[in-house]
Amino acid sequence: MITRESMTIMEKLQILSDAAKYDVACTSSGVDRKGGGQGMGNSIGAGICHSFSSDGRCISLLKVLYTNECVYDCKYCLNRSSNDIVRASFTPEEISRLTIEFYRRNYIEGLFLSSGVKGSPDETMEELVRSAEILRNRYHFRGYIHLKAIPGASPELIQRAGYLADRMSVNLELSTAESLKRLAPHKSRRTILRPMKQIQIGSEENKAELAVYRHTPRFVPAGQSTQMIIGASGESDFQIISVAEALYRNFSLKRVFYSAFVSVNEDRALPVLPQGPPLLREHRLYQADWLMRFYGFQAEELLSEKHPNFNLFLDPKCDWAVSHLENFPVEINRADYWMLLRVPGIGEKSARRIVGARRYHTLDFSDLRKIGVVLKRAIYFITCNGRQMYPVKMEEDYIVRNLLSQESKISDSSAGITYRQISLFDDWNFSACTEGGVGNGL
Repeated sequence: MITRESMTIMEKLQILSDAAKYDVACTSSGVDRKGGGQGMGNSIGAGICHSFSSDGRCISLLKVLYTNECVYDCKYCLNRSSNDIVRASFTPEEISRLTIEFYRRNYIEGLFLSSGVKGSPDETMEELVRSAEILRNRYHFRGYIHLKAIPGASPELIQRAGYLADRMSVNLELSTAESLKRLAPHKSRRTILRPMKQIQIGSEENKAELAVYRHTPRFVPAGQSTQMIIGASGESDFQIISVAEALYRNFSLKRVFYSAFVSVNEDRALPVLPQGPPLLREHRLYQADWLMRFYGFQAEELLSEKHPNFNLFLDPKCDWAVSHLENFPVEINRADYWMLLRVPGIGEKSARRIVGARRYHTLDFSDLRKIGVVLKRAIYFITCNGRQMYPVKMEEDYIVRNLLSQESKISDSSAGITYRQISLFDDWNFSACTEGGVGNGL
């Protein structure tokens, strides 16, 4: 560990904003656009990221760690206790003042505050809560705040944080108990899942109170999210999306974020990735996640123990469709909304337009093109008035070959890898916790 006795706030910001870039539990992209003394506005690279609200608005956030000091020695983490890196920590006064000054200069609209575990979970969580309290009470800041819930922190501190933050998150990190024990030996699934359950229950109780008392303080109104690292251990895609499905179902998460493993440490327990992070695999998982959240798919429909990983050359919906040709072709003028969503090339918006338009007249392929259906994918799976756009064979090899010919060239660096591990949720009793690319043409 390398420590420096005195640092300016901007020096701390440079270190701690860079350390925060591996946490993707807020959708973000960095900016590095400096003002030249002419025109209006200015933006600095350190710490500024972009997130997207539920209504699609882009929100600028200060994304930063409170401290990169950590008592844990997670093998995949740059800030692990055994690494000799420069350490820095804010104080609650510093981070709250930095946030409000950035806000006053119109750099940001909110704060994403994560942290290493300094001293103990309670000590760290107390300082995060104190930072948010200063922002809310001293500076009367009403902008967006996303706080990390530190696993192992007391329920009282999680409760205080929930009334200050708009969103909270607890990073699951790894999807299996075996991987967690091997790569993050100081963490346990119980300490990770307990605050998730507390946030879920607190949010549900708060909604019930708000229905009766309108002026009740709001508890984590934007819900909670989590992050899983992809490719650091041997879990299959099926295990990952099964865990994500369980999180959505049992903890009411708003989002599960998938972070392709980036090798920042040399350790025999970590995989060697000569082709770099498995970004295409991460992309396929996000597509599958979208299908489960909005298209009515279940994890066991998309993958299985016999077929545990996604085809990197086809998106998950196309892969499902060609494996279930008994469900096709679908008649556009009769299929219900949920069946239309399962057709490659038809997304939520175009499915709604189809259902609405066919009330007034019978649709043909020219209508579908105007509606926004991606016909180069859909033509293999649909009919209009009982007719195909042109004769196609309902054979898996034929359809796959034609779909692949339309795809752009992609990396197959992850092809051929197989995985087998126990699920994180094996023998986990959820009640014990009571002591969160893809568009219209998917």
